[in-house]
Amino acid sequence: MVFARLTSLVSIALIASQAAGAALTKRVTCSTGHVTADAACCKLFPIVDQIQQDLFDGGECGEEAHSALRLAFHDAIGFSIHGGKGGGADGSILVFNATEESFHANGGIDDITSRQFPVFQETGLTPGDFLHLAAAIGTSNCAGAPRLKFFFGRPAPLAPAPDLTVPEPTDSVTSILARFADAGFSAREAVALLSSHTIAAADTIDPTIPGTPFDSTVGTFDTQVFLEVLLNGSLFPGNGSQAGEVLSPLHGEMRLQSDFLIARDPRTACLWQEKINNQALMLSEFKAAMSKLQVLGQKNLVDCSDVVPVPKTLSGSIKYPASFSQSDVDIACTDLPFPSLATVAGPAPTIPPVPGS
Repeated sequence: MVFARLTSLVSIALIASQAAGAALTKRVTCSTGHVTADAACCKLFPIVDQIQQDLFDGGECGEEAHSALRLAFHDAIGFSIHGGKGGGADGSILVFNATEESFHANGGIDDITSRQFPVFQETGLTPGDFLHLAAAIGTSNCAGAPRLKFFFGRPAPLAPAPDLTVPEPTDSVTSILARFADAGFSAREAVALLSSHTIAAADTIDPTIPGTPFDSTVGTFDTQVFLEVLLNGSLFPGNGSQAGEVLSPLHGEMRLQSDFLIARDPRTACLWQEKINNQALMLSEFKAAMSKLQVLGQKNLVDCSDVVPVPKTLSGSIKYPASFSQSDVDIACTDLPFPSLATVAGPAPTIPPVPGS
């Protein structure tokens, strides 16, 4: 009898729990026909379409998409968990652009802020919401990317972020890790955020070659950058050696000094190497780190992640660029086995600039 009563109580509790869970996951159908987790997100679906059309040429993984992701990082990282720095992911870099564009680390940011500003004004969003929504949308246009989360409801920024909060390619690994730690990120999270370099390019390190990519598959969000940063370098892609770059393995590709050092530093080498040909690991860690980055300094936001488009997936393994093999790898992590990879057939390639640069 006691057992029967206990079973009944457990059943009632389970039913109540399931009902509560169903209530928590109740969906809202917007007037546009989109379904979302919160009615506050409904206004964003037309804005997503507008941003795709007016900023990303209908949904391309081009220069604007790459720059939008860069802008989100430069905006949010101006923050300290100890206080005394900027407001974090508040969009200050967009509206206080005259101040923040003058910072050395923000060279080239003026192109994307000037491109985004008129679109931002049309949407009616706050600067922070627009900027970080645009970054999530632009990233989704790149095949292989994670579907980034987006949180809605940032207030307008109060002031520009201070200078010297964005890590630079000329900085030491110690300095870079310290800056990330000051913003609340571990070394693992710092390396995860550098996954963005798979679709990134340099515009100002060598101004004679704008749009120079960091890996040979800049149009896809894959682990190729983690492999190619470890290949032995032999050339500079442009007008000789510039501050912030080191020898590259491929014509048309730039290798950042900071990436080179982080990939070989004892504190981060294995964190770097373990992502090679491990798409799932790279995506999960990058998505988690970006979710943390885009809410720095913010609170009471609504999760509107379901407005972000779903990226195309990638299948198969990455490969060594043509003419390269494991004998060309500068292996810095001996605690993990190096992945076995095939090589693209043909002669060594020349990597073209990012379209639209």
